[in-house]
Amino acid sequence: MTDPTAAESRKRLPMHWKIAIGFAIGIAAGLLVHVFVGADAGWVKLFIEYFTQPFSTIFLRLIFMLVLPLLFSALVVGIGEMGDVRALGRIGWRTLLYTTLLSALAVLIGLLLVNWLKPGAGVDSAEALHMISEGSERAQAIANDSTTQPKGLQMLIAIVPDNVVKAAAENTILAVMFFALMLGVGLVLTRSEATATLKRGIEGLFEVSMTLIGLVIRLAPVAVFCLMFNLAAQSGVDLLLRLGAYVAVVVLALAIHLFVVYSLALKLIGGWSPLAFFRGVQEAMLMAFSTASSNATLPTSLRVADERLGLPKQVSRFVLTVGATANQNGTALFEGVTVLFLAQYFGVELTLVQQVTVMLVCILGGIGTAGVPSGSLPVVALICAMVGVPVEGIGLILGVNHFLDMCRTTVNVTGDLGIAAMVAGRPGPSSITEP
Repeated sequence: MTDPTAAESRKRLPMHWKIAIGFAIGIAAGLLVHVFVGADAGWVKLFIEYFTQPFSTIFLRLIFMLVLPLLFSALVVGIGEMGDVRALGRIGWRTLLYTTLLSALAVLIGLLLVNWLKPGAGVDSAEALHMISEGSERAQAIANDSTTQPKGLQMLIAIVPDNVVKAAAENTILAVMFFALMLGVGLVLTRSEATATLKRGIEGLFEVSMTLIGLVIRLAPVAVFCLMFNLAAQSGVDLLLRLGAYVAVVVLALAIHLFVVYSLALKLIGGWSPLAFFRGVQEAMLMAFSTASSNATLPTSLRVADERLGLPKQVSRFVLTVGATANQNGTALFEGVTVLFLAQYFGVELTLVQQVTVMLVCILGGIGTAGVPSGSLPVVALICAMVGVPVEGIGLILGVNHFLDMCRTTVNVTGDLGIAAMVAGRPGPSSITEP
């Protein structure tokens, strides 16, 4: 006799399909409104102001509210479950090696394409100046933010917090993760009844965080509809037409890195089938594309690593929590392409040494970029200032930044899961399950 609960579960539409439907309906509705009604219509403004914008904002805030305790507890528990500092060292060094290698390849691909295709050379000057004036206030705010960011050696020193509560309050993710790393190592080295109790308490925090985020994720289809409707209704097809050449180069570079570089790395390093891997991570990729945030996608990535890829939890929890902030391949690529694009537009000739400098800073900037929407823009401003490119040029890319943020976040999240798979090694015959 068939279990009615199991039958109902089989009939229930998977979450990633619900999100995809919300995404498609949001885009279609937004474009129809933009073309036939206009974003300036009274009812459209009211709909956005009082429904779609507040709902999407509340959804993202709920995610971000729970991500910090999830990051902290998952990293501590993941390290604590290793039981051996030597195992932590092996996983940590392999994660660092793969992250640095893939980030370098990502930036190199971006720089080669932007030098070859020269998207900045074909931008209409009058249109570009108009776009700069439209985004002048936001660009100036980003530029000011970039001056407060730690630079050089200070960037590394800032990872070690002098006050972990302050770091958490200021959303300094890397500093909080460093504290979690130290706490996890302490739990491995200290064997007592009290530390066992502490570990169980942190495990409880992780389980509660996952449960609460699971409840919040049920709102994702509606939230994704709201996000896409706002984007399409306000920007329309101009999102791709204003800076079509620039967008095309970024998307092409991201696609090459995502489908070629990751596939080769997964096959050669981890012994994985690229097709099976991408089939397993499609839900996380769709969530990353919709939210444009590695941190917001982390709960989905952790579940996909466990349920779809069958990765060891001590590996996935460590690599994915660290990777949500430290492994930003797509962001590093985007930053390199953007700086060279702006240099081409403003007629700033960058020498080979300067371009290599841009590449190195992009790799470091990708590691230190917050895994939240548009978290890379202050880094772009910082690099522009370093090589003599006018920082106000950021106003050029604001109109298309959200779409590109969605694309590069998809690469970032897929890279996190890919590195976790490479660190874990060759999968067993039944590791990967159908979504």
